[in-house]
Amino acid sequence: MSDITRDDVAHLARLARLAVTDEELDTFSRQIDAIVDTVSAVGDIPDDVPPTAQVVPQTNVLRADATEPSLPRDVALAGAPAAEEGRFRVPRILGEEL
Repeated sequence: MSDITRDDVAHLARLARLAVTDEELDTFSRQIDAIVDTVSAVGDIPDDVPPTAQVVPQTNVLRADATEPSLPRDVALAGAPAAEEGRFRVPRILGEEL
């Protein structure tokens, strides 16, 4: 246990210019103490354990990036509510002028 005291927390609060109550000092000292203990537990890991980025093996679930023919223009425009000059017709927005 790292023994973070109320005085330690009060000192940190003064440095950070934070107003904390006596109840908060008790709570924060317990919480910070638990955090420091947890982080220091990393030092207990044996040196022969290899570093790991992922604990579960990952596989690529994406499809191959291959070129395929696109949808013909007339088929794509057939499902549009409005088409004009071989393009989708959409309402003008924000009063933009051409």
